[in-house]
Amino acid sequence: MIEIALMMAAAGAEAGGADTAWWQDTSLWVSVAFVAVVGILLYFGAHRQAADALDKRAQKIADELDEARRLREEAQELLAQYQRRQRMAEEEAEGIIEQARRDAKRFAAAARQKIEEQIERRTKSAEDKIARAEAQAIAEVRGETADLAVEAARSIIRSRMDQGAHSAMAEKSISDLRSRLQ
Repeated sequence: MIEIALMMAAAGAEAGGADTAWWQDTSLWVSVAFVAVVGILLYFGAHRQAADALDKRAQKIADELDEARRLREEAQELLAQYQRRQRMAEEEAEGIIEQARRDAKRFAAAARQKIEEQIERRTKSAEDKIARAEAQAIAEVRGETADLAVEAARSIIRSRMDQGAHSAMAEKSISDLRSRLQ
């Protein structure tokens, strides 16, 4: 290193001219100071400390990169896990919707069947009521007709029969009644 400083001083002397002495050359003293500072730094191990600091910084960066990779892998695993859960939830939702559709169809069919049964019961009940009303009307008409026929017969018999015929008929009815009772 000293050789470098002397060579630089010699080069400065040639460039500066013959009138300045080598100890007055500023380039020489800057070079000497530079070499001295570098020598002191090397003596105290500044290069090792700088290399250690750079190694520590490189290790820290490598650790951060490893941590970033690990976090990225964890994030990808979580993303895949959430995507699986989402797919399962979608499948479950589809299943629930499909089950709800089946239940709705079943309930609709059951309701339709109940309505049809209820309509059938009401129709039968109405038909039964109509049949009873018809039977009752027919019975009433027959009763009225029988009453009218009896009344008409009575009226015809009264008008055509005299008192003697009545008595003979009454006697005959009484004798028929006695013979039946005996």
